[in-house]
Amino acid sequence: MGTLSDNEPAASLQRKRFPVNYALIFAGGTGQRMNTRTRPKQFLELYGKPIIIYTLEAFDNHPGIDGIVVVCLEDWIPFLQKKIEHYDMAKVRTVVPGGRTGQESIRCGLNALEALADDDAVVLVHDGVRPLVSGDTISDCIASVRERGSAIAVSPAIETILQESNGEVKNITDRSECRLAKAPQSFWLADILAAHRWAESEGLQDFIDSASLMKSFGARLFTVPTGPENIKITTPSDFYIFRAFVDARESSEVFGF
Repeated sequence: MGTLSDNEPAASLQRKRFPVNYALIFAGGTGQRMNTRTRPKQFLELYGKPIIIYTLEAFDNHPGIDGIVVVCLEDWIPFLQKKIEHYDMAKVRTVVPGGRTGQESIRCGLNALEALADDDAVVLVHDGVRPLVSGDTISDCIASVRERGSAIAVSPAIETILQESNGEVKNITDRSECRLAKAPQSFWLADILAAHRWAESEGLQDFIDSASLMKSFGARLFTVPTGPENIKITTPSDFYIFRAFVDARESSEVFGF
């Protein structure tokens, strides 16, 4: 457990002005579940454009985002930088190499962000393979951090969730109380930095995401509803769903429905 008083991040208690807003995009996965042998999943292309570029465009085009930091597999940084230049993404401030784990990679991005922004910046941590995040979700996450503190985008659980052990059902959870944690996962920069430093000092290195780390740190987390289209592309079927959403979006723009 962290050292927060009454489970509230100390850095959240004294906010005198609205901060700038940064996106921290994690593009460090290797794509093992996608069965991709030639390139990581974030660099798979749909209609000639890599998935990571679709994701970056969502934040680069959002009027409330002031800058973007990208954490990338080191060997793929030159490729990504060329794509960023090609698509003229002016808000991308830097691309940095990740670490051995997702947690370490996010910390690398936060270290880079700390050199660019003040402690009272809002940071939206987002998966590079979650390209269908909407502008409304981004806006709602920013507003939630400013109003309440740490904000986690979630969607309702639409199927029954159960716990099992050795093939036997041990518990069935009330689905109406369950939510699926998604992204962005959004924080005051000072708070998420403090949580990472605490985890490092305690030798804790295996948190699955920023929300889990912040909860262990003692932070209060608040939910922000996001749409069902805000999927993480992890498997081949996810890629086909992504393509269907992109096609539907293109059709609505062309035909007006």
